[in-house]
Amino acid sequence: MLTLLSMFYYICLRRRSRSGTRGEVLNSRRAVESSQRAVLPVSVEVEQYAKEVLDFSSHYGSENSMSYTMWNLAGVPNVYPSSGDFTQTAVFRAYGTWWEQCASAPPRFRRTPKDFRSQDYIELAFEEPVYPTAVEVLETYYPGAIVQILACSLNPFSQNPPSDVRWEVLWSGEPTKVLTPQARQFSPGIKQLSFPTNLLRLEVNSSLLEYYTELDAVILRGVRERPILALYKMPIIDISDLSDSEEELSDMAGPFRTAGDAKPLSTGNGHFDRLPYELIQLILSHLTLPDLCRLAQSCKLLHQHCCDPLQYTQLSLQPYWAQLSDASLGHLQGRCALLQRLNLSWTGNRGALTPSGFSSFTKACGLSLVCLELSCCHFLSEACLEVISQTCPGLQELNLSSCDRLNSQAFTHISKLTRLRRLVLYRTKIEQTALLSILTFCIELRHLNLGSCVRVEDYDVVASMLSTRCRSLRSVDLWRCRNLTERGLAELVSGCRMLEELDLGWCPTLQSRSGCFQHLARNLPRLRKLFLTANRTVCDSDLEELAANCPSLQHLDILGTRMVSAPALKKLLQACPKLLLLDVSFCSQVDTRVVQELSGLFPNVAIKKSFTQ
Repeated sequence: MLTLLSMFYYICLRRRSRSGTRGEVLNSRRAVESSQRAVLPVSVEVEQYAKEVLDFSSHYGSENSMSYTMWNLAGVPNVYPSSGDFTQTAVFRAYGTWWEQCASAPPRFRRTPKDFRSQDYIELAFEEPVYPTAVEVLETYYPGAIVQILACSLNPFSQNPPSDVRWEVLWSGEPTKVLTPQARQFSPGIKQLSFPTNLLRLEVNSSLLEYYTELDAVILRGVRERPILALYKMPIIDISDLSDSEEELSDMAGPFRTAGDAKPLSTGNGHFDRLPYELIQLILSHLTLPDLCRLAQSCKLLHQHCCDPLQYTQLSLQPYWAQLSDASLGHLQGRCALLQRLNLSWTGNRGALTPSGFSSFTKACGLSLVCLELSCCHFLSEACLEVISQTCPGLQELNLSSCDRLNSQAFTHISKLTRLRRLVLYRTKIEQTALLSILTFCIELRHLNLGSCVRVEDYDVVASMLSTRCRSLRSVDLWRCRNLTERGLAELVSGCRMLEELDLGWCPTLQSRSGCFQHLARNLPRLRKLFLTANRTVCDSDLEELAANCPSLQHLDILGTRMVSAPALKKLLQACPKLLLLDVSFCSQVDTRVVQELSGLFPNVAIKKSFTQ
């Protein structure tokens, strides 16, 4: 294919052909193409595996282990080309749609673009910056979750980072439902970059998968010299272009004129301004945020409508994490006087947002906030949480999932948010003192996620505090809380009898012989979700109590137990007609034949049984 430069020369030569012969034109064209090929750099393709995992949103594994963690993506493959469930791979925390159907899941934000499909991400650093020619992801179990691959202009190993950090999409697509869980090498066609990169980001959507996706390694192929096509870059318009200053709107019939101006205002809107105000507002409510901001620059009437605070009661900036900056928040600040729900998850990392920029926006717009999503926001500081506690008195939902760079002292400010109903602290460094302070004052909590909070010293004390102060709890996530015992669990379920969701996955200190799981079943009649993942002691008598006392059960995970039989499972399935998900992977008494038989008898239940080859 001709480059833009050669096409330009070709057009010029065609114009000259009117006074010359056809042969002269063709010879000139060949000369141009030959000379261009002569200056193209010859470069050897470099192949690299990821050197380091820099950041990620979630993982199945423990913070103090390598099993099922994102850190397994660094280096050469551990499993590929084998297929199956292996601990040496990288596994995200969730899959399928059932996770979003739980009562603890927040409602979806309005104005979320349809093409924003990402649910999780991981960022990988490579040794040498190159101009990518290919990216290969080795997927070893239930492939098809990757929806976007991005590259960054920042060299994470450089001592002199650039002032302008740019992210470019190399490839984007929809999640796919692969019929078989077999391993594959995923290598989509990627676009060329105008800068070298050694920092990639994979974003995934696991909603179509039958089970957890597992990734083994990522290969970056590229060349050291810049390909000629990378010289040409189409301009893009993104959310960072939100300014609507008086100078930029000077040609829009004077939208900032005052009533005392001698020259009468002229809208020039035809009959559009005769529509009811509410109808125009309804029409605009279907626009994405960038479209709304651009439309505000078209005319005075639409500027008025597009800047109406009623259009900004919900604001999700997560889809625009790569472009969002302090300036972006500044442009939006004047429109968010009635802001109630704000999603800044994934935004602001590597200096794009600063604590002062976030704090300024929160002070101006936080009074009406009831929901604040800040997952993976590494710009957050203790001062930011202090500002939230001071300026958002009505806050009911706070998500700090994977904000693992906040110091432990920062969490003490959360205790001032006494109206909290949903608090997500997954993978944070919160310590016991701060957590107990929060539970002392935030007694209206309905949903609490403490998954992988490894710095809490005694979860029995936490459970006792929950049973005393937070009796209205609907869900508690204690995933990988390694020191919870049957004493703490007994207090929790006795005091919080309205619990509908309880995650005790990978809590090894709980033993069935103490009767703790039977006591749980008898005290939680509303139970809809119970995870007892990797508890080797769960037995038939525990399932019998669940069958007798928890008819609303929808999700049950007993992965890894050796003591559950097929008849007990069948009895449970008969007694719990609402059951949708049952994970019996690595249950030694439940083989594939049993799963097939039960699936035939109970077709509405997704019975999971993972495998290794």
